[in-house]
Amino acid sequence: MDKFTQVKSIPAYLPIVNVDTDMIIPKQFLKTIKRTGLGKSLFFELRYDEQGNPLKEFVLNQEPYNQSKVLIGEKNFGCGSSREHAPWSLLDFGIKVVIAPSFADIFYNNCFKNGILPIVLKDEEIKELAELSKEKKEITINLVEQKIEKGDNRPFDFDVEPFRKECLMNGYDDIALSLKKTSDVENYIEKQKKATPWLFSA
Repeated sequence: MDKFTQVKSIPAYLPIVNVDTDMIIPKQFLKTIKRTGLGKSLFFELRYDEQGNPLKEFVLNQEPYNQSKVLIGEKNFGCGSSREHAPWSLLDFGIKVVIAPSFADIFYNNCFKNGILPIVLKDEEIKELAELSKEKKEITINLVEQKIEKGDNRPFDFDVEPFRKECLMNGYDDIALSLKKTSDVENYIEKQKKATPWLFSA
């Protein structure tokens, strides 16, 4: 997992309440267990017509939003089924930060596990960022200071649990966290070999 400290981007705004995981990545794309290649199918039914042609009116098909690393959503973002393919598809598209007034719990947790920072902000703060998106203004998400900088003297503060912050900043996924315990496991095995050698005899 890539280390995360700061992201600069013109945000893309998706003004839809209750965006569910099937909307983010439809069920027909869940056959793969790879985390790559899903970005092209992100929001498939919103991005393409029945012939598979991009719909110009959808925000992620427009310049400069097709290069956005920050997605601004509305209430209850990521609701529905628990499919981990949802954050995989966002990340593969290039989205590193999702900002919304509220998130579904499982999606929220899956974001952190896959290197995406979900940020909860107040409604009025979402509205201000949405306006900056429409004006194509760049914002900076500073995880170190837990601030969203937007070109004025009034940055937005956001909360993130210290452990999750540490994991994002160091690029720790579940596997990396387990590997950090390798020496402890090896020391335990050596002690057990001395204490109960018959358990380790061939």
